[in-house]
Order: sequence, then structure tokens, then C-alpha cells
Amino acid sequence: MILSERRVTLKSRRQVELMRRAGRLVADVLDRVGDEIRPGITTGDLDRIAEEMIRRSGGIPSFIGVAGAGGPYRHSICVSIDDEVVHGIPGRRRIEAGQVVSIDAGAIVEGWHGDAARTFIVGDAPVRVRELVDETRRGMFAGIAAARAGNTIGDIAAAVEAVALEHGYGVLRDYGGHGIGSEMHEEPFVPNFRGAGRGRKLEPGMCLAIEPMFTLGGPEVRVRDDGWTVATADGSLAAHWEHTIAILAEGTEILTVNDRGERLSGEAGV
Repeated sequence: MILSERRVTLKSRRQVELMRRAGRLVADVLDRVGDEIRPGITTGDLDRIAEEMIRRSGGIPSFIGVAGAGGPYRHSICVSIDDEVVHGIPGRRRIEAGQVVSIDAGAIVEGWHGDAARTFIVGDAPVRVRELVDETRRGMFAGIAAARAGNTIGDIAAAVEAVALEHGYGVLRDYGGHGIGSEMHEEPFVPNFRGAGRGRKLEPGMCLAIEPMFTLGGPEVRVRDDGWTVATADGSLAAHWEHTIAILAEGTEILTVNDRGERLSGEAGV
């Protein structure tokens, strides 16, 4: 999504600490949901697990009530399957073996947001599908590595796109990362491809969600009739990874992690 021109807000140490707590909760939720993904479970079941966990931990689901063409969003996570890239709506669909399942989760703690996404493979999948999931994750980390004070938004975009170009993946144009803080979507928009100009200079206090979305086909997408689900126009498989980060004077910190650390691959808990 391309955001309106609003002022970029710089976060204080206290505000980053609250976002760190929100991010840790999001990481816990994604760990739990990932453990629960298996053939036969419904996407609605996964959503209920996520919402109960967020609320039991004293948080508020970030996504509920977000405005969109399909009306206010009514769920705590997005569950996007196979050719669905982002914003898939949980419901009665049952997960099947061999599917690619992307989970996007957000939580608010004391008014501050955390936002992250992971893509899971349910059981066996061809090598090219596993590579898509792994390389999309690598693209996220390439973007995070470029997100340091003194660099620009364009440096993040170039780093992400370089990974996609290396493998010939499609990169979404109208959807990307974003600023985050007391609102889930803030300025600046963070594209995953090189655009015109370098973009805004990065400075300490900026908090961003870095989220590459790669496809095995082209970059074109369509929004389905529900007004939310974004799917590839050519039906190709897609992957989506996201972390919330804080740019600090001493370096860049990933906020959406917990004591379990980063998982090395998107393996579902089957």
C-alpha cells in the first residue's frame, strides 16, 4: 500500500521499549500459530488461537477494525495460501498438505504496535517452492541489513530487490513495508524495488516494517472479490516475510523476536 504524505515520527527509547514488548508478543503468536499449522486445521482456527493469545497476554490485535475496500477487517491475523500474497481472510478453509501458508500478525501493547509475517510450507514441496520461501526471507534480512542510520529508503529497496533479481522472482509494486509506531501503518512507504530517487534518509528513532513479497511469476496482483485478499494475477505461488525494526544510534534492532530467536526456515509444525 502507498501511504499518504504524513510526517515521519521518531520514537523515544521508552516508545521503542513498548514496541519491543509488542514485537515479542507477535513473535510468540507466530511461533504458536506455526506450530499449529497442519493438514485439516482451518484458517479460522488459527485466527482464534492468535486472538486468544494476544488478548490473554494483555495486547490488542492490530488488524481488527483496519479499514479496507472489503470493509473493516474482522480478524487478528491474515492467512494467505499459495497464490495469495497478503491479506488473506481466515475462515472455514482447511489447510492441506503441500500448501504454502503465509501468516501476518500484529499486536498493540500500551498503544504501540508490532507487526511481522512468516511463510510456512505444510509438509513436502518442490525445491523451487522451498527456495522461494527461503529467498524471500533472505530478502527481508538483506533489507534489514541496509536499514541503518545514514542510508536511505532506496538502499533498503535495492537490497531486497537484488535478492529477487538473483532468482528471477516477481516483486510486488503496490505493496511493501511501512513506518510503524502508535499506528500500524505510518510513513514512510518502504518499497521492495528500486524506484526513482534515493528516498528519505534513515535516522535514529525511525521504526519500520520490512516486508518483501516475492512470487514465482510476475509482479502483477489482483484484489479478490472479498476486497482484501491480494493474489498473483498469473496464479503463481508467493511468499511473504516481515519484521518490525528500530533504527538506533548504536545500530538496528529487530523488535519482532523472542527468546526462541529466529527460525532458520518456514517449516510448519506438522
